Amino acid sequence: MENAAKRIVVLGGGESGVGAAILAKVKGFDVFLSDKGKIGDSYIEMLRTWEIPFEQGRHTPELILNADEVIKSPGIPFSAPMVQEITGKGIHIISEIEFAGRYDTARKICITGSNGKTTTTSLIYYLLQQAGLDVGLGGNIGKSYAYQVATSHHDIYVLEISSFQLDNMYDFKADIAIITNITPDHLDRYDHDMENYVRAKFRITRNMDKDDCFIFCSDDQITINHLSQIVLKAQMLPFSQKHEEKQGAFIRDERMVVKYRESECDIYLQELALGGKHNVYNSMAAAIAAKVMDIDNEIIRKSLSSFQAVEHRLENVLSVKGVLYINDSKATNVDAAWYALECQKRPVVWIVGGTDKGNDYAPLIPLAKEKVKAMVCMGVDNRKFHESFKGCVPVIEDAGSAEEAVKKASGFAEPGDVVLLSPCCASFDLFKNYEDRGRQFKEAVRNL
Repeated sequence: MENAAKRIVVLGGGESGVGAAILAKVKGFDVFLSDKGKIGDSYIEMLRTWEIPFEQGRHTPELILNADEVIKSPGIPFSAPMVQEITGKGIHIISEIEFAGRYDTARKICITGSNGKTTTTSLIYYLLQQAGLDVGLGGNIGKSYAYQVATSHHDIYVLEISSFQLDNMYDFKADIAIITNITPDHLDRYDHDMENYVRAKFRITRNMDKDDCFIFCSDDQITINHLSQIVLKAQMLPFSQKHEEKQGAFIRDERMVVKYRESECDIYLQELALGGKHNVYNSMAAAIAAKVMDIDNEIIRKSLSSFQAVEHRLENVLSVKGVLYINDSKATNVDAAWYALECQKRPVVWIVGGTDKGNDYAPLIPLAKEKVKAMVCMGVDNRKFHESFKGCVPVIEDAGSAEEAVKKASGFAEPGDVVLLSPCCASFDLFKNYEDRGRQFKEAVRNL
């Protein structure tokens, strides 16, 4: 096979890494996968089925530093010693997205942003499915993009792409690129420099030309400030809730209006399936993408009014004794938690906490004063929450597990209240990931 002599080493044995390794195998490379931690049983089974050599619990330099190219999983930071060694040897490091893009001729709609990217991605995927198109869902959500390219065919891919996945992207090109918004997040991975993080997000627009479309929020100051610094050949399609746009999406008379070229579509805001200001933005971005894909107005309206919310994103779990429990475990940064609090109409018992990413909680204080009657901090180290919210929330208590947090929260809540899990933080101190945190929360609610 054409690539048999070329050695590809994949770092990381999760969804992204295993998918990349399988694609490399299918394309005839000499492939090896290495994970410093433990690889999940289902992934080990996949590697064995595809006869891909691998190691776990260590990185063996002799098996890695002889690579022609390395595919790095997004969770591994540049500062990791093995990544430094690879870079020092001058070996090219790419992402799974970059690698898969080399072998994929499908149209690609790519979504990034600090918040709303999962919801926007899921909305677009749903819209295209409702229109009867052959569409795949991947990137930071669903099945690995590389695995899908290796094993199936789609005409279109809708890809949620995190800044970590964009870091090692060079020749990949989106046909439609969307930046939902940019707020401080993951700054620990970008030398605590906002500029580095913003530049990483804008990599989604690389290689785009005049036939491509860039969809962005013109109400987002950080995005707008950077637009003037980069030369973009793509068509610009902004969305706004503050002013009307010639092309793109805006609000007029309680309706969302979407304009693309000569065509226009509108839908009443109250008909949108997803509530809250932030979800109006997500619906706008999705509707513009649908118009660019030439989807019928009626299908756009129907889809935006029938879409089901994403798990772990403002997901109503249960009402127990008149108290509504909401799982927003995916809110791993300050901005996401701000949106979650902003759209609550009832008194809130707020469950927060986890691994702090250098967060500044000051923007949340006005909302906490207005809406939060009690806070339960579910983390290993909760000092920063106590220091930030002391004096503006009447009761602040600690909990060491989802079960304890839910029990304490239910004690503070009265009929008509909301218990909101919207943690503001990463989950890695007590949980495997935000899904694990969300599911443990839901289980604890069901056991009340």
